[in-house]
Amino acid sequence: MSLLPPPALSTWRLAVADFIHDWRVSACLVLALAAVLAPLLVLFGLKSGIVTTLRDRLLADPRNLEVMIVGTYQLGPKWFAELRAHGDTGFIIPRTRSLAATLDLVGENGRSLAGAEMVPSASNDPLLRGQAPPRGQDRILLSHSAARQLGVSAGGTVTALISRTLGGERQARRLPLTVAAILPEAAFGRDAAFVSLDLLVAAEDYRDGRDTPLAVGERPFSSARLFARSLDGVAGLADRLRAEGLEVRTRADDIEMVKAVDRTLGFIFAIVAGLAVGGYVLSLASSLWANVDRKRRELALMRLLGFPPVAALAFPAIQAGLIAMAGAVLSVMLAYGVAHLVNLSLASNLNREEFVCLLRPMDVAVAVAATFILALIASTLGGYRALRIDPAESLRDV
Repeated sequence: MSLLPPPALSTWRLAVADFIHDWRVSACLVLALAAVLAPLLVLFGLKSGIVTTLRDRLLADPRNLEVMIVGTYQLGPKWFAELRAHGDTGFIIPRTRSLAATLDLVGENGRSLAGAEMVPSASNDPLLRGQAPPRGQDRILLSHSAARQLGVSAGGTVTALISRTLGGERQARRLPLTVAAILPEAAFGRDAAFVSLDLLVAAEDYRDGRDTPLAVGERPFSSARLFARSLDGVAGLADRLRAEGLEVRTRADDIEMVKAVDRTLGFIFAIVAGLAVGGYVLSLASSLWANVDRKRRELALMRLLGFPPVAALAFPAIQAGLIAMAGAVLSVMLAYGVAHLVNLSLASNLNREEFVCLLRPMDVAVAVAATFILALIASTLGGYRALRIDPAESLRDV
């Protein structure tokens, strides 16, 4: 037994039967919808794919998230605590003076590297790309270029020489270090050793001749390594630091370029979509109006047989829903086919997980839902026309 009341079920059956009977007109309306919706889906897929690919390429290089502090300052524990709690901060760690953050390295084979940069690191360091950070004062990570010059690999050992001049006497401390990992060449281009903050601080204290070093949580630092949590957070962090009087550098131009592409494609898509959708809604509304006029006698007969007025309103709405459903299915199939061909033809210019045309299921679902809503809105014109039909019209030709 149907849960629908008899008039509603009968209205549904009549609307579907009429839609199938007038299959030529129905097919034209479905094809007209597909001719509008499919190109819009492809255009939106191109916008989404291009912008997503550009953003992914920026995020693939974590240096695009870096806010580089230029110069030497006195940054205390409170400053670090406040910036660490900032919503846009993804990673921050103190740095000592640049002159104190170097060391000479000697490999097991006797090959040496002078003046390698000491880079403080810790958990969640974006440049480590998932590698475990160096812990303690006896483990380091080497950049690709440093490891190549020393001829060492992960698991090997090197000797660090940290020199100073104290009381006119040249002194040096030798530290045996284990190379925990080698960073990829794309992660860091200079000769560097990624070290724990404890080792970096100990090296500065040794060079400064401090007998009673300050604890890490109490001492001021001259700079910091700072990375934003996302591309959108880079500008906010940079503005905050500039307002505090710090000079900073970012890769803001690259980030702004992606945002500009997103805005431009979004503007173009909005104009094209507005014109196409507006035109189709008017076309569908006029077609449903004309369809109601062609079936005035049949609709009047429905009213005479006892169908409520709402049945006349539902008749074009049901057919509009059928047009939307068939047109949306055809449009999605066409759009996915075109997207596949576009991505396949440009595959040689893309990485493995990149797309020029990207249609996400959620975006497609929103487009289909919007199509149904617009189709129902268009049907109101025909429904209004149907409501004004006099049931007595069915008797005029008798």
